[in-house]
Amino acid sequence: MTTTPRRIRVNEEPCLAVRAVLDRVGDKWSVLLVSLLGEGTMRFNELRRSIEGISQRMLTLTLRGLERDGLVSRTVYPTIPPRVDYALTELGRTLLDPVRGLGSWADKHRTEIQQARERFDKKHARQKKGLAAAG
Repeated sequence: MTTTPRRIRVNEEPCLAVRAVLDRVGDKWSVLLVSLLGEGTMRFNELRRSIEGISQRMLTLTLRGLERDGLVSRTVYPTIPPRVDYALTELGRTLLDPVRGLGSWADKHRTEIQQARERFDKKHARQKKGLAAAG
């Protein structure tokens, strides 16, 4: 008996909505920000110092996207200079368990993943050499 591959229409509205949400919460900066803000309210510069490698522009864009999606709140205090605090919203806090779970899984399996990458790279390096020698 032959089975036909199942086709998923990725342009259907529910798929597009899920993809848009996963695009937001699935990028590395958003995951890190959600994790950090899960510890409590933080200022912009605290966040920037806490995330190695993130530029000011990328932090601004990521926070703005998370705020737009209702996951992060931004509170501006009328001081000189202005003080801006960021915190997870109630909706944002619902992401903590999945994000922490994913982080825990990644930590638990990092050695296996590194070994798989090394095997893959070695295999493909041999294939590349074989193609170069044949060419």
